[in-house]
Amino acid sequence: MKLSQFKFELPQDRIALYPCGDAETDRRDECRMMVLHRQTGEIEHRNFKDIIDMFDEHDTFVFNDTKVFPARLYGDKEKTKARIEVFLLRELNEEFRLWDVLVDPARKIRIGNKLYFGEDDSIVAEVIDNTTSRGRTLRFLYDGDHEEFKQMLYALGEAPIPKEVLHRESEPEDLERFQCVFAKNEGAVTAPTAGLHFSRQVMKRLEIKGINLAYLTMHCSLGAFRNTDVEDLTKHRMDSEQMIVNAECCRIVNRAKDEGRQVVAIGTTVQRALETAVGPDARIKEFDGWTNKFIFPPYDFSVATAMLTNFQLPYSTLLMLGAAFGGYDHVMNAYKVALEEGYSFGTFGDCLLIVD
Repeated sequence: MKLSQFKFELPQDRIALYPCGDAETDRRDECRMMVLHRQTGEIEHRNFKDIIDMFDEHDTFVFNDTKVFPARLYGDKEKTKARIEVFLLRELNEEFRLWDVLVDPARKIRIGNKLYFGEDDSIVAEVIDNTTSRGRTLRFLYDGDHEEFKQMLYALGEAPIPKEVLHRESEPEDLERFQCVFAKNEGAVTAPTAGLHFSRQVMKRLEIKGINLAYLTMHCSLGAFRNTDVEDLTKHRMDSEQMIVNAECCRIVNRAKDEGRQVVAIGTTVQRALETAVGPDARIKEFDGWTNKFIFPPYDFSVATAMLTNFQLPYSTLLMLGAAFGGYDHVMNAYKVALEEGYSFGTFGDCLLIVD
């Protein structure tokens, strides 16, 4: 497959700015849902809450329970007072307060520079290394204990909604809007967006119906939003992301497989995690490590029988994975129909359920 095969025209006003297009109320479970039958290409137009009626008792939904932290903050460069965006990626060393970050504008930030954060400059960071063109290693200069430091640092941050997706100013409510209700294990700098549709009410209704809920963790990086700059997709390399699949998740998923039940991957990160952890016997194994698995058509999936995903942006690796699962022609036709029928795209957009 070639990168150019995932091009389509997406007007800016079709990218949702808020959950269900509502700036005042987070109605995350009231979006539209297209259902694509991947064997035939048949399309249905439903509401997201209908997902409960489409699966049976003992079917299994697999969620990514990573938790997003407020990774985007702004500091002032020493002397010049230039405003610098600092995007926290991951903590490298707790004792020495070392963080891997991205900075913008990067041309102004060199090794040895200091950045001041907060109205009272309560936190100071020194640049100690260049990692990539925009990447830097920062050492935060703070004398308090680690938990106090993290609380102060996060208090300065805002929801790390990708700017490629969200063309508006950040709002305080975004921290809740950009977090799955089942989020548990902190470490993501972007949300597993298919999971954002699930409200606590929907989760409870799934339990009442007897649908099994399994959880794994993949700490989502910015890799999914990076430009794919090679036409030959076999030459594209994904960023590595940390993932954990525990024994309980394996037990629930493997039992569903053994019993011939549906296994529903809630999002592309879950699909990648399942396909990373699966063995030659089509059963998933415990996993604690890193993956840079890149899935694009054609690909033979071993675990999930259905997948929920958002309507993704052109050229994105998320679209490529969806096309691999649903079939390239069927999925690209579904996107054409979505544009014609007024579906919304992106992080807060409508969703696509791909079933057999």
